[in-house]
Amino acid sequence: MIHLVITLIFSKATKAMLSPSKTFTTLLAFSLLSFNANAREVVTSEHAFEQMKTLVGTWKKENDKKGKFRVSFELTANNTVLVETWLRGSKKHSLTVYHQDGERLLATHYCPQGNQPRLRLTMGSKLNKLSFNYLDSTNLASLKDSHQHSLEFEFSEQPNSIRRGESYLSGAGENHSEMTLVRLPNKTGD
Repeated sequence: MIHLVITLIFSKATKAMLSPSKTFTTLLAFSLLSFNANAREVVTSEHAFEQMKTLVGTWKKENDKKGKFRVSFELTANNTVLVETWLRGSKKHSLTVYHQDGERLLATHYCPQGNQPRLRLTMGSKLNKLSFNYLDSTNLASLKDSHQHSLEFEFSEQPNSIRRGESYLSGAGENHSEMTLVRLPNKTGD
């Protein structure tokens, strides 16, 4: 389908010898088609980690009037590790560390509950929707104890907005939550 649309665009462009403004419109349409096609393709852990690196900065919940909750992402260890820190006011709440392990992309969540579940990027993840599922955990006596069991990032075409979802699993069942995060302006002017 996409190949057919691209072929039609370029065959019409060749016949009509497009003006500069029509050429720009055609190239913009092609770029949007490419973005949508890439969003549907399965990604490697390397490409997924590069996508995760675009989160560097500070974020808040969309429509958060009080503004006390923040999520920050920063790179460390020569840009091979991405650290996600949740802040409530000035107090650090939890931490998740993302890094590659050969062909896998892993996330280790350091939870206020005191356990550390490890999650791995799922095989069906797309560049615009990265999903992680439970792999194993430290300091978790039983899978019936509450722990993070999945995590998902959905990247919007708007670069300063993402949807973040997660689920916790316990003996009482699974509890799923999600939020939209918006990037805060960089205060240092960089």
